[in-house]
Amino acid sequence: MISLEQVQLLETRVARAIEYAQKIAGENAALVSERVGLQAKLDANQRRIDELEVLVMRFKEDQGRIEDGIIAALDRLSQFEEAFEKSLKDTPQKKTAAKTREKSPETSLEPPVSKEIFFEIPEKETVKTTDPLNGELPSETQPEKKSEDTPVELDIF
Repeated sequence: MISLEQVQLLETRVARAIEYAQKIAGENAALVSERVGLQAKLDANQRRIDELEVLVMRFKEDQGRIEDGIIAALDRLSQFEEAFEKSLKDTPQKKTAAKTREKSPETSLEPPVSKEIFFEIPEKETVKTTDPLNGELPSETQPEKKSEDTPVELDIF
């Protein structure tokens, strides 16, 4: 037979099991809400990572354009230096030619001109293309010559 003590013991164990189940259910609900919050943070962080990746790609593209501009500027500077060095090499020859003209004015009918060119920047080559409408070559165009009073601007980019 079952005694009263056994029933009371069973009753206390059932009460503890119910409390434990309620406690676990509460913890489970808290974990679910925490999981939802963490998922929202994860989504926000993923969007930020995507934005930063786009910025990094743009930065790399801009960096490439900057490097190309610097290389082009260095090429132009090299052309300038070469032209300057060439003009320095040509200057002594022109001075000696001018001195010989000054010494023998009978050979030249024109008065001596002391016009020295210090350097010359090579012009860009013209590209011949065909006219897409009639297939003919257009007349060759020369780049515009700027007056000597107009300052020369160098495009870097």
